[in-house]
Amino acid sequence: MTNVIVAFSKLEDGRNIKNILVRNGYQVVAVCTSGAQAIAAADGLSGGIVVSGYRFQDMIYTECRQCLPPAFSYLLIASPSRLGEKPPEGVIYLPMPLKVCDLLGTVEMMVQAQMRIKRKQKSRPKERSREEQELISKAKALLMERNNMTEAEAHRYIQKCSMDSGTNLVETAQMVISLIHV
Repeated sequence: MTNVIVAFSKLEDGRNIKNILVRNGYQVVAVCTSGAQAIAAADGLSGGIVVSGYRFQDMIYTECRQCLPPAFSYLLIASPSRLGEKPPEGVIYLPMPLKVCDLLGTVEMMVQAQMRIKRKQKSRPKERSREEQELISKAKALLMERNNMTEAEAHRYIQKCSMDSGTNLVETAQMVISLIHV
């Protein structure tokens, strides 16, 4: 479930947007009346969407957007006359007066985009630290020296042992080193 923060200078506007979103299955974690409150609410979260108006008492939407963690998407709801030109990159804009179907469709699109990004990040292999790479290299070197293997054969041997035992490559390399040095 994606976290949604609603931030409007008028509390009543924020509550109305929150009610629409909650009735349609979205999790609204905070309703804020200032940019500082929205930023503070976002700091404790791993990501989400901020739905806001153009201006708060303490800042305008561009300042709020710049202070948010990068894992947050930004939806601006404002009058076309206030906006002037198009919003900056990374800000999605809906004009006032707002249609509920436009709000829900846009929020759903933003949720789907965030889910795609999270899936990509999870599927990307985690990079090994320098120590872990050195450990694997040391295990390969020991196998190459002791068993007359090529580097590719030693690497494949560690991979196969890792898969067979259900451990990761680094743990398997540690086991190989400890067994050879017994």
